[in-house]
Amino acid sequence: MPSITKTKRSITYFLFSFLTLYSFNASANFDFNSNCLKAYQNIFELKLNTARQLIANEKKARPNNAIVPLLENYVDYFYLLTTESKTEFERLEANKSARLDKISDDDKNSPYYLYAQAEINLQWALIRGRYGSYYTAAREINRANSLLQENSKKFPGFHLNGKGLGLINAVMGALPEGFLKSALSTFGIKGNLQTGLSYLEKLAENLPKSSYEPFYEETVFYYAYVLSDVAHAKDAYAKTMKYTARISDTSLLKTYLQAYVCARNGHNDEAIKILADRPTGSAYQPFAYLDYLAGIAKLNKLDYSASAPFDKFLQTNKGVNYIKDTNLHLGWIALLKGDSAGYASMMNKTKSAGYSYNERDKQAVNEANAPTPNVSLLKARLLFDGGYLTKALNILSESKADDFSSAKDKAEYYYRLGRVNDDLGKDDLALVNYQNSINTGKGLKYYYAPKSAVQMGKIYEKKGQVAKARSNYNIAIAMKNHEFENSIETEAKQGLKRVGG
Repeated sequence: MPSITKTKRSITYFLFSFLTLYSFNASANFDFNSNCLKAYQNIFELKLNTARQLIANEKKARPNNAIVPLLENYVDYFYLLTTESKTEFERLEANKSARLDKISDDDKNSPYYLYAQAEINLQWALIRGRYGSYYTAAREINRANSLLQENSKKFPGFHLNGKGLGLINAVMGALPEGFLKSALSTFGIKGNLQTGLSYLEKLAENLPKSSYEPFYEETVFYYAYVLSDVAHAKDAYAKTMKYTARISDTSLLKTYLQAYVCARNGHNDEAIKILADRPTGSAYQPFAYLDYLAGIAKLNKLDYSASAPFDKFLQTNKGVNYIKDTNLHLGWIALLKGDSAGYASMMNKTKSAGYSYNERDKQAVNEANAPTPNVSLLKARLLFDGGYLTKALNILSESKADDFSSAKDKAEYYYRLGRVNDDLGKDDLALVNYQNSINTGKGLKYYYAPKSAVQMGKIYEKKGQVAKARSNYNIAIAMKNHEFENSIETEAKQGLKRVGG
């Protein structure tokens, strides 16, 4: 579908204001009027300064409008999401209590009363979890879940409840073992990935046909994240591109969603083009991560000019995440260009600069401490990540296992061959390669063997060979003390659930 036109938006403003006031029986103190709607839409285009001004105008004109604290929280949420700044998080965190207090004093008969409180709790939990504050995040998720469940009973026709419930179910249902999952279990929250996906897909399909259409972009934002990062769905690319197509091209959030999902799902050239064509200008919130993502996408096609967006990211980034991973990638560029001294320098920087909150940064430190990667295997790895399967296979085909002296490199060689053949649909070859990786790499701290077992489980599951699928998922779970242990074990356990293990 084409982008939303200004005329359609004007009609939407009127209809939504009318339906909010009358269909939802909301009092004037929860007035999602046309001015608030404009602010909300600017937030989701990442025009945060424009949104701030509109919110300030609303506050002046209608100081008792309890939608304002919710909108202010959205601005903080996306500001923190784009800056990745822990300092700013700590500065803005105090806003949460004041906003909840403002909302709790208002009309309890409005569907926004519980919904707005839930949204604020959920947004702070999502940001807080990025910095390891898991117990507080768990309490906020529990609070959000309870409020949304209660609101669903009171207002079953208020479809926005499904947005938060869908996200909570999906994330909690797929959460790896660890402190956050343990903390959430104390509140009795388990979640279900399929239930969460169902909630979000239903909303993505139906919101455009309803008076809730203005909330479409937010729903797609969460749905695309769940599809790609939580469910690792094979149709993540197709569904994300389908549902983002009707979002305006002036939305920087659309750029982020499409480019991220393209880069994650083997549509690398498309990611590079989307990032190159992204909307720019002073109206948009600075978003350094997009330069990092451009660097990743370029390097995945072995384009060493990737160093330029990586350098730009390091210069403009004000946050704590992806610094180590960027330095790791700059080190790889040096290695691929034959600059061993430059590689060593960047590995030292990877270990010393930045923080280790993010999983990619933690893994970057692991890789910086590991032996220097084999150049052929590194090229194959990058090309595979970019979806250039034939090129990756050609590089791997130039070597054989005996060409590699270490067990680590042998295990990686077989694993890379397995992944490429797997994605090319050559199941039998992939199974042989994966089994060789397990035989060579079991007992090592690297992820190649346990991940190979998971991939074998998926192939056998697809073939309907349930016993073999179950066996391989259990093999993956039985392997301990390796990279990505929690996430690989969770993926294997999800596989066992599917095959009745």
